[in-house]
Order: sequence, then C-alpha cells, then structure tokens
Amino acid sequence: MRFYIAASLNNRDRVRYVSKELKVRGFIQTYDWTVNEKIATLEELREIGQKETNAVMESDFVVVLLPAGKGSHIELGIAIGNRKKIYLYSSDNEVDNLETTSTFYHLPEIQKCFGTLDELIDRIDSNQKV
Repeated sequence: MRFYIAASLNNRDRVRYVSKELKVRGFIQTYDWTVNEKIATLEELREIGQKETNAVMESDFVVVLLPAGKGSHIELGIAIGNRKKIYLYSSDNEVDNLETTSTFYHLPEIQKCFGTLDELIDRIDSNQKV
C-alpha cells in the first residue's frame, strides 16, 4: 500500500515520524516533501507542486496531519476528488468544533483520528491490511 502525508511545514518532524513508522510496517511513501529545503525560485515551487500532486494521485491513502496549511488542504481536495481513503489526524477533537471545522472533514471517505501518533499509525496499519 502506498501513502502520502499532507501537513504544514511546522509538522515536519511529526510527518517524518509517521512516515518512518509506516515504512517499517511495509507501506511505501509516494513522496517525502520534508526533504525540500529553501525554495529559491517559482520553477522549483512548481516542480514540487507537481511531485506532490502526482504523489497524492499515486497513493492508496492519504494522511492529513492537523494543523495543516493551504497546500495540505489542496492535497486533501485532490485526494477527495480522486476517491482516496483519507486519515485526518488531530491530537484532540478540534475537527468536530462547529466554529472552526471544515465541511470537507466530515465526508464519508474521511476517517477522523484522534489521540497519539502511535494510535494513528496502529489504526492505519490495521485498516489498510484488511
């Protein structure tokens, strides 16, 4: 099973942790955007955007770690539009707060996950290997 992780730059360490643990369990990451360093040109930005788009489309499932930025929400939209299985992770249940949530967080293809990152990883592992 192939996966992609969408998150804000501030979640880089958490992305790397989840990615490492999923790979240990036999999953394949379609693209690791955390390796990108300082972007100096619009051309570099375009190339990364294309790699990220392709990675979402090539994945079997997408993990979105909140809080997420605008790029992550675009990736979420690509995943929804391509009928990908989506795991939406929040350490608490902020996604159920009617004042701040997004309509799209509540679609049937979204599996909301709360708790620790290890609980998220266990859930993905058990769900995807069925």
